[in-house]
Amino acid sequence: MEDLDLFNYPDLDQPPRPRKELRQGFSTGTAAAAAAQGALRELLGLPCPEAVEVDLPGGGSLGIPLNYHRRDGEEGLAAVIKDAGDDPDVTNGAEIGARVRLLSGGNDAKEEIRFQAGAGVGRVSKPGLALAVGEPAVNPVPRKMIRRSLEKVWQGAFPGKPMKLEVEIFVPRGEEMARHTLNPRLGILGGISILGTTGLVKPFSHAAYRATIVASLKVALALGIQKVVFSTGGKSEKYLRGLLPELPEEAFVQMGDYVRFALKAAANLKFSEITVGAFFGKALKIAQGWGHTHASRGLADLKKLGRLTAETTGDAKLAQEVSRANTARQALEILLAEQAGPVVAAVGARMLAALGDYAGPGPDLAAVILDFAGEPLWRGERIGQSEYKNLTQRRQGAKTQERINERE
Repeated sequence: MEDLDLFNYPDLDQPPRPRKELRQGFSTGTAAAAAAQGALRELLGLPCPEAVEVDLPGGGSLGIPLNYHRRDGEEGLAAVIKDAGDDPDVTNGAEIGARVRLLSGGNDAKEEIRFQAGAGVGRVSKPGLALAVGEPAVNPVPRKMIRRSLEKVWQGAFPGKPMKLEVEIFVPRGEEMARHTLNPRLGILGGISILGTTGLVKPFSHAAYRATIVASLKVALALGIQKVVFSTGGKSEKYLRGLLPELPEEAFVQMGDYVRFALKAAANLKFSEITVGAFFGKALKIAQGWGHTHASRGLADLKKLGRLTAETTGDAKLAQEVSRANTARQALEILLAEQAGPVVAAVGARMLAALGDYAGPGPDLAAVILDFAGEPLWRGERIGQSEYKNLTQRRQGAKTQERINERE
């Protein structure tokens, strides 16, 4: 998965170590920079190699093969086939192309690079991202890479003369690919984004998912949304949206397995209310203190759940059945068959406490445990520090008014 360069956010969860060495690929930003360089060479009538060198943001360079390059009337045209390495990125194998044209007019002494969104490249339609509304979704680091790639060619041909170029990035089938990304939710319409913070694609990038969480939160914040709802995936989000129909689409953010990270991020961004919903299995992991709930970290401890069952119900036989269950799903079925709702409530209370540890005392918190059909098994709330302070002040004000009334 590509790194998103929308935000730089602290790494609050350590990803598991990869089990084998995986092949790195290059980002759509690197592909666009290579295509733009090939297109400019063709525009200026310069020799164009079959592979061009692209400087990487962190130093060093990468040789990128061009799929094709040619002059087309008053513009140069080139394209690259994106190689995501061993990462299952939706853009792997996509054609990333560039058209480069000369700009006329304006201040001849001032450099100008004008970016355009061609077919398959999205445009920003909502505030809160690193790009202004209306801008092509070519993110800041890729823009710098494209400028640098063009500059190498331009300065070789016209030393000391400022560049004045229009660069159109296009991605055939980009609009179709974008349906499989979070772009529509983030307000990026019409296609994919041109991304990359390092120029490289690290397989199964945890940084990319965390950056997407923060991007979604910042879009919500920019739209004036103060209540955010975290889900662990698309299915749980669907059920939560049914429970909270009054909230706009942008209020719902898929945190995946990044529970601790998502809560800390939302609290740092000063959301006043945070709701977390999860199916019982994930909820149990959160209740048992898992800040990251991916299966690679292990399974929920059903023996602990058995002990909690014994403490809550006093039923040793039921506790033993729960502790011997093969899965959290089976454990829940056992509990529901015995009408042991208080055990689910005890899991919920612990889940809410864990969320409070991650978010800190400020925001109001709510937790929802869903059964496997999407029905809420348990819901709980915690009043945050700010709301508690307001409530205390209102109560104190009411008591003061009562004393004044008594004196009168």
